[in-house]
Amino acid sequence: MASVDEKSSAELKGETAGAFSLDRARRIALAEVDNAKFSWFHVKICIVAGIGFFTDAYGIFSINIASSMLGYVYGAKGTLNSNQDLGVKVATPVGTLIGQLFFGFLADQVGRKRMYGVELMIIIIATFAQALAGQGPAVSIIGAIVIWRGIAGVGVGGDYPLSAIISSEFASTRIRGRMMVATFSAQGWGQFTAALIGLICVSAYRNSILASTTTIHVESIDPIWRLVVGLGCVPGVIALYFRLTIPETPRFTMDIERNIQQASSDIRAVMAGQSGHVDPEATVHRVEAPRASWADFCAHFGKWENGKVLLGTAWSWFALDIAFYGLGLNNSIILKVIGFGSPATKGSQGIYDNLKNICIGNLVLSAAGLIPGYYATFFLIDKWGRKPIQLMGFTMLTILFVIMGFGFDKLTATPSATKAFVFLYCLSNFFQNFGPNSTTFTIPGEVFPTRYRSTGHGISAATGKLGAIVAQVGFARLKDRGGPNMWIKHILEIFALFMLTGVFSTLLIPETKQKSLEELSNENQEGFVTGK
Repeated sequence: MASVDEKSSAELKGETAGAFSLDRARRIALAEVDNAKFSWFHVKICIVAGIGFFTDAYGIFSINIASSMLGYVYGAKGTLNSNQDLGVKVATPVGTLIGQLFFGFLADQVGRKRMYGVELMIIIIATFAQALAGQGPAVSIIGAIVIWRGIAGVGVGGDYPLSAIISSEFASTRIRGRMMVATFSAQGWGQFTAALIGLICVSAYRNSILASTTTIHVESIDPIWRLVVGLGCVPGVIALYFRLTIPETPRFTMDIERNIQQASSDIRAVMAGQSGHVDPEATVHRVEAPRASWADFCAHFGKWENGKVLLGTAWSWFALDIAFYGLGLNNSIILKVIGFGSPATKGSQGIYDNLKNICIGNLVLSAAGLIPGYYATFFLIDKWGRKPIQLMGFTMLTILFVIMGFGFDKLTATPSATKAFVFLYCLSNFFQNFGPNSTTFTIPGEVFPTRYRSTGHGISAATGKLGAIVAQVGFARLKDRGGPNMWIKHILEIFALFMLTGVFSTLLIPETKQKSLEELSNENQEGFVTGK
């Protein structure tokens, strides 16, 4: 008796293939992807996509360290003024928001493969340009850095929907959550490495810093921030070739290009560890399938059962990024406010000690909270499910920010109390990643139909980056109300309120554990495509 594969192959070769055989062939091909055994190809997808997120996170969060260095070199009083500090920190999230919408839309229109790698080229060029930025009569160096960080942000934004959708559409159902979290967990290592490179560079230039006779316009620090920022493009260069050679996802080929035969051929090639081949002489049966359009988008998401999902993913990401970036881009400020690692030394020794302590503080926060949180999610996401982890994370973050905000004065009154605050701060980092930071990335890559999957992810992610922008602008404008850094405790209280709203928005989202992408699309798959 012929196997299922042989049957489907025979059906696909027939030039008079009807609607029934094409629709059935599509479902057979999708089942091959959904039930595939874990293979080297899955590992390759995680590594290639993960290196991109490593580069993204390194670029975003290295400014947390570099901004202090820029202050010593270009600041009027040894620090950047509030507008300069805000500019260099908020530029990347603004660019990221644009990139998420732009690349999210294009990936659904022209293909995941065609766009994958373009965003990495933008990151590499803009990161290298930051490291070489100079000052002139018309443009200050801070202005130049802000512009290049904004451009880099567009590339970073493109990476979110593209990497999420490629990981999701190639993954088998039972490991899809772990594949997507494994990809996203590289973000934690990017933050850790940025702090580590900062510490290495500061230590390497120790003698030059100590030899300085001034505490403002310290020229010996200029090469340090350039190295810290510029080295961020190295992993991107390594990953670029592999991104450009990733095959198109079968779901895009089937549902958007409407070529069932090519998609089935690509699936068999990928599962066999080979690259796909396009036969220019082959007869192509273009099927009829729902196509993306503004009218169709409004009709699909105009139904509450679909619209509430987009609302839930978007607001959950917005609420999460209020705190994640509000803290992540300002770790150095908060560590200094609570007196953790603040140097008692003055002069050039004080500069060296301060930069070293900032790097060590960020290393501690990454190693103690951020990275363990990702891997807790990795091990449990396909067992517990996405929704329980997100609900737990938002609930714990609400509690932690309430304690840190309302108890701020007592928790920073003595050295022993400060250690308790640092522990709670690390715990909040842990539950961000063992919670909504991981799941808000994962769920939007699963719950939308193929023709809107990248667009939906881009909208959700861009809404999150809007939260990051609001948080950064709000943090910069509010933290000094009543005196330098006097309002930080109230900012933590505001974060608690947003975490509470995340609990409610999570209730709008379906559980995606062990369900196929087609099942989650809320569209009937029987007769989904028809022959022409």
